[in-house]
Amino acid sequence: MSRLTHFNTAGDAHMVDVGGKPETRRIAIAEGRIHMREDTLKLVVEGRHEKGDVLAVARVAGIMAAKRTAELIPLCHPLPLSRIDIALTPLTDSPAIQCRASAETVARTGVEMEALTAVQIALLTVYDMCKAVDRGMTIDQVRLVEKSGGKSGHWRRGDD
Repeated sequence: MSRLTHFNTAGDAHMVDVGGKPETRRIAIAEGRIHMREDTLKLVVEGRHEKGDVLAVARVAGIMAAKRTAELIPLCHPLPLSRIDIALTPLTDSPAIQCRASAETVARTGVEMEALTAVQIALLTVYDMCKAVDRGMTIDQVRLVEKSGGKSGHWRRGDD
């Protein structure tokens, strides 16, 4: 079993030293959903929300969040992101909006936290913009889907 790397031998929390690791191309993909009433989803999809284009604002919020992840997660390294892509897909059968974030960098540590943060903040932005019409929305299924790069190599959900 692996040990928790954010604790030193004395058990104190610390930032992991990645200085000796090589820089490699790293990619992480995360996803999550926000469930809502049918009429709320219809309002968003048809662009009739009085606050504007909910999905466009959520996409920008997700990008901004990925870029600021190290300011939000105490022991997370600041990374130079080379790409962040946010896809927001309405799911009429649920009804829900699925968010999928892909983050990429060339660095000494991975971008999983950036992809996960992007998903959470994009979905929270949808909630914020729609809460006046639907306070019962639920965010769930936020998870890492895939990551590649670094010493641990490639990992995909379901392959473990």
